[in-house]
This record gives sequence, C-alpha cells and structure tokens, in this order.
Amino acid sequence: MTQENTAQAANEPIIELRHVEKHYGDLHVLKDINLEVDRGEVLVVIGPSGSGKSTMCRTINRLETIDSGEILIEGKPLPQEGRELTKMRAELGMVFQSFNLFAHMTILENVTLGPIQVLGMKKEEAEKVAMDLLTRVGVAEQAHKVPAQLSGGQQQRVAIARSLAMHPKAMLFDEPTSALDPEMINEVLDVMVKLAREGMTMIVVTHEMNFARRVADRVIFMADGQIVETGTPDEFFDHPKTERARDFLNSIKGH
Repeated sequence: MTQENTAQAANEPIIELRHVEKHYGDLHVLKDINLEVDRGEVLVVIGPSGSGKSTMCRTINRLETIDSGEILIEGKPLPQEGRELTKMRAELGMVFQSFNLFAHMTILENVTLGPIQVLGMKKEEAEKVAMDLLTRVGVAEQAHKVPAQLSGGQQQRVAIARSLAMHPKAMLFDEPTSALDPEMINEVLDVMVKLAREGMTMIVVTHEMNFARRVADRVIFMADGQIVETGTPDEFFDHPKTERARDFLNSIKGH
C-alpha cells in the first residue's frame, strides 16, 4: 500500500450505508438510510421499538438483506454471499440480545471455535488468546463450564469475548443488555465501556441512555425507519432538535 493509499484508508469510514431501503412486505422498515462510521468511533443508535434500529444494525453484516442502496466496509461493497461474506462477517463482531452460545460446548470451546475454524489458528494458540479474552471480560474461572451453568450477564460477556477472538475491525451490538436482569446489565456495559476506551469501533443499539451519554461519540435517533436526528450525546439529550426526539426522551424519563 502506498503512503497515499494508507492515508486514504485511514480517512475513509470503516462502515458506510448509502441510500439503504428495506421492506418487509408492505412495511417500509428502512427509508433512505445514510450513515458513515469512522474508525474508533462509538455510535449509539436509539429510538422507539419498531424504529428500524436493529434491522439497520443487522444489514451491516448481511444478516438482513436490503432492497436497494449500498453498504460499504472500508470502502468495499458488502459481499453478497459465499466465502467473501463469511470472511467479512468474521471482521465485524456481532453481539445479540440472546447470547447464541453453543449449549453443548464449554465456554473455552465457544470462544476458540471461530479462530480455529475460520482463522486457521492452532488449538493451543486459540486457547491462549481465548483465556486472555475471558480474563479481560472477567469470566476466566468459568472457562470449562457449559453456558447453562453461567448467569445471563456472564454468558453475554463470553459472547463479547467470542467476537473479540476474531480480531474484528468493528463490533455491532444489538440490544446486548435487554434480555438481562437489571443487576447484570452493568457488568456487560462495563466491558463495553472498556472496549470503547481502548478504541474499538462500535455500533450499539441500546435502551441504556446512561451508556449512550457516557460512551457515545455520536448518538443517532431513529423513528419510523428513518434517521431523524444525529448529534453528540450532550446535543441530543440536552437540546434535541426535533419534536419526535423530544417526545421519545420525555417518554423514557424516569426509566
């Protein structure tokens, strides 16, 4: 790569959506979505249920297809299928509401599976990396248990470690705490705060407004399939520009 190309790559958004449209039958779930996410940026997506925020998140690694428009990862169009898509998905970590761990495998096996099968890592190396990551998210002592023996908060932290094991360029979080009991939410958010501080590029769909205030570089507010408003956390929470955003913020006050 020439110096010029390197500089260009550093400046180009890591993720870009251009004029993205999506329908489910007659339901228009994404309407002309345009979005750029820069390297190292923490973008938090909020909005009422049914606003299209999870769908948008899932289009970025093609868990949902789009009807029209374009999605670019580091300036390249998102692959449609096959090996290229698998490779790209490995580069975008995804953490869901449900933990999606393999029930019959130990925690350690869950985290080493991708690196061994997709990245071609040797088992010993994969296990060393996995243990380091499990230590980082605070569940190393659970490595030889199966998921059912862990709490929801612990399982979600394992899911984050599993994504990190693939050395992702960016991480997508789709309501990662909404299936958790209240006392477990912070242990997951703390791990995410740490990741953000370490410079991970993150798109986080969440209802956790304190997290958005504390960690987001930018907040996007979605409603009815559109990006209605975007700004820094201070701008959005303290000086919302649209009535739709003001109504939403009023509705969640006290939660």
